Amino acid sequence: MKYLKSLYVQVIIGIVLGIIAGWLFPGFNEAARMISETFINMIKMVIAPVIFFTIVLGIASAGDMKKVGRVGLKAFIYFEIVTTLALIIGLVTANVLKPGVGVERKTDGAEKVAKYAEQAHEMNWGKFFSDIVPHNVVEAFATGNILQVLFFSILFAVGLKMMGDKGTSVLVTFEKISQILFNILKLIMKLSPIGAFGGMAYTIGKFGFGTVADLGKLMLSFYLTGFLFIFVVLNLVCMYYKINLWKLLKYIKEELLIVLGASSSEAALPGIMQKLTAAGCEKEVVGLVIPTGYSFNLDGTTIYLSMAVIFLAQVFEVPLSLGQQLTIIGILLLTSKGAAGVTGSGFIVLTSTLTALKVIPLEGLAMLIGVDRFMSEGRAIVNIIGNTVATVVIAKSENEIDIIKYKEVVEKKQLAV
Repeated sequence: MKYLKSLYVQVIIGIVLGIIAGWLFPGFNEAARMISETFINMIKMVIAPVIFFTIVLGIASAGDMKKVGRVGLKAFIYFEIVTTLALIIGLVTANVLKPGVGVERKTDGAEKVAKYAEQAHEMNWGKFFSDIVPHNVVEAFATGNILQVLFFSILFAVGLKMMGDKGTSVLVTFEKISQILFNILKLIMKLSPIGAFGGMAYTIGKFGFGTVADLGKLMLSFYLTGFLFIFVVLNLVCMYYKINLWKLLKYIKEELLIVLGASSSEAALPGIMQKLTAAGCEKEVVGLVIPTGYSFNLDGTTIYLSMAVIFLAQVFEVPLSLGQQLTIIGILLLTSKGAAGVTGSGFIVLTSTLTALKVIPLEGLAMLIGVDRFMSEGRAIVNIIGNTVATVVIAKSENEIDIIKYKEVVEKKQLAV
């Protein structure tokens, strides 16, 4: 019975019960969706303030703008290198496994495709970057725009640091508020088994197992590629920096299960930030890398996008030259960043990419709409693992991690003093 007290076990039970409920009672899917969305909204409720107080406390307490700039540049370079590798791996495995060969063409869902196409044409990539600067700070917090909150938080931290000793009382107050927020988060996390139940019940009830059977080869290919990316690419990165990937994954296992059940990496954002800080990573590094990673280091989404393009090319028997596939990499490196934070961004990015290529029919996207929910869990898990590894790596490269504390907390090693 003691195992039932573990959040990890409770979430697993929630996921299993959700699958059974969705299978036996498909009509329950709308109620299940509301349960899942309510849980995710509770998490989103604290994301913006958690980012704000983490950044402010990290920079104003000990940091400086030179270090912030250095960490930001290092993170951006790391993100670009790793997401490029993710794109290449996605393209290679899709070409080798050929998940689209022999798949029957289906064009149901044309209305949804037209909607995504309209959104893709409306998107302005330059405007995305200019919108990082909020025109209204209150609105940035209200809408949960992570990059805008991050930008304001850095400026606020610098302004507070310029006050010197006069700002100490503010920092003390902020530290207390931060502790309150994480206490709220602990209360919310107790409901995560229910959130995972709702997410799984909705997915199975709404889309059923039949959808999986239709595009099972694409799903298997995608999950295999995600597995290879984590345990080859990210594992090699961890080995270079002398980090044990397995133990790090075990440390965040509750968050990974929550992401699996909720089908959203945002559901684990505050928890991951709290755990990495508790593991010895400096607050400012965690506060900078995790939020920016949610927009610029979406490894799972990147793998999915590259594979989806090749999959549709195979379905419609459109041969793509090496030059065209290199063009796909270039386009996705831009569009996958520009659509960050936009609802349905995966399809918007795919639409804009196919529009730019002008060789694959847009109506092919309709084939992916039903199965997308089943792959979103995989995308979210790879995304959260990628950002967790990035944070630890950058913290270690900056000597902004307490190694003794990290080994005690993550690797469970009691070092002799």
